[in-house]
Amino acid sequence: MSNTTHTHTHHHSQEEKKKQLNRLAKATGHLQHVKTMIENDEDCADVLIQLSAVESALHNLGKEIINEHLTHCIVHAIEEGDTEEVEEFQEAIRKFL
Repeated sequence: MSNTTHTHTHHHSQEEKKKQLNRLAKATGHLQHVKTMIENDEDCADVLIQLSAVESALHNLGKEIINEHLTHCIVHAIEEGDTEEVEEFQEAIRKFL
């Protein structure tokens, strides 16, 4: 649930959304595989390796979203004088990191 109050519109290309959703689908598939591995009592080292892959995939997706937001939404927010959006995004980055 978002509690943002900025007034500008977000500008996301369909191509970028598709790439992000594909990355998320891959991470979801990896996470489902981790769940299955745990259910099947597979080797803990193998589970940790797969879990690390999920974590890496999510982190990389986050980096892509940050880049997309900076190059599009934040640029538009600044052009529109929406400093609140910039502050909210800075807080979101702090939480992500």
